[in-house]
Amino acid sequence: MERRVVISGIGVVSPVGIGKDDFWQSISSGVCGIDRITRFDTSAHKAKLAAEIREFDPTLYMDKKDARRSDLYCQFALAAAKLCMDDSALDVSAVDPSRVGVIVGSGVGGLGTMETQHSILLEKGPGRVSPFFIPMMVANIASGMISMLYGFTGVSYCPVSACSTGAHAIGEAYRTIKHGYADFILAGGAEAAITPISLAGFSNMTALSEADDPALGSLPFDKRRTGFVMGEGAGVVLLETYESAVARGAEIYCEVLGYGATSDAHHITAPHPEGKGGEAAMRAACREAGVDRVDYINAHGTGTPLNDAIETLAIRRVFPQPPPVSSTKSMTGHLLGAAGGVESIVCALALTHGVLPPTIHYAVPDENCDLDVVPNEARQAPIKTALSNSLGFGGHNVSLLFGKVDR
Repeated sequence: MERRVVISGIGVVSPVGIGKDDFWQSISSGVCGIDRITRFDTSAHKAKLAAEIREFDPTLYMDKKDARRSDLYCQFALAAAKLCMDDSALDVSAVDPSRVGVIVGSGVGGLGTMETQHSILLEKGPGRVSPFFIPMMVANIASGMISMLYGFTGVSYCPVSACSTGAHAIGEAYRTIKHGYADFILAGGAEAAITPISLAGFSNMTALSEADDPALGSLPFDKRRTGFVMGEGAGVVLLETYESAVARGAEIYCEVLGYGATSDAHHITAPHPEGKGGEAAMRAACREAGVDRVDYINAHGTGTPLNDAIETLAIRRVFPQPPPVSSTKSMTGHLLGAAGGVESIVCALALTHGVLPPTIHYAVPDENCDLDVVPNEARQAPIKTALSNSLGFGGHNVSLLFGKVDR
């Protein structure tokens, strides 16, 4: 028997706030987390902007020893997981640990650790490379450490699908619970890729905005857009059955109604020119949910010239009269593998509060992106369904459909 699956806990670490309340206050108020990079010297780089998390203390979420032995992406993941578990009020001692899983992914894993340890190798020799280098670098270690923190012995792994990673994690967790293989799963994504080599690589493939003004950096659906701005952080949700959430008196943010996952099979970085993969993912999510329209779409909306136009085309193919569509990457930057987790949280909170988050800094409409992008200011709306799109390099497409739950 298929089971209903809901989100009953939220944990978020983002450039515009840590914890669901600070995060939502910023998102609903149009706060921009993008500024000039402070973590390293960008004088030789073409791109100068990012959405950094400026005030983060890992020891609030893990002990100092574990913090020293963890890459920043893993610290973000553990913090988001702890915030999520605290928010969920789940009594760990009252559940079967073999029925609780962790599916938290990362697009690039410990890239900062890789850079640091490679420099040590070149400057000081192989004997000085940290014995913790490998576990700090690999993308699956966050799921492993979260499992260890709570003693969860159920399914635990790490999807890696570039910018679709966090969304794949939530979708797979949803299916795992829906079909009875687990009862609770912590799911989402984490990323900390604001590093010199990452900035250079994305910039040299002409994916990044080279704007100097933070207000001109991330401009989804605006005709002036030139590229995305990197962000960092983590978004983790607790998924469980509707019945268990009701039985334990948990707050239910929303229900997961549908999950569509497809591949463009077209190009390593460019989306299919007709948006066929994104279209198919949206149709699949709607088909599973049994709906043919939605009230709000949180778009992938990177602010690159190609992505936004093609995503618009795909949305219009699925919804001839599109609902409001906004991109919160205008505020958070692009969190890469964490984007799907954080933007699913945006959808859950939009449903909870009846508020559509804005696309900020929007000024010049583009005829190829002719959507209601909720420009510049949030909008009250009694929405009942919200769709989150994530489209990753390699042609990976995920759409997650969420619904408001009225008890």
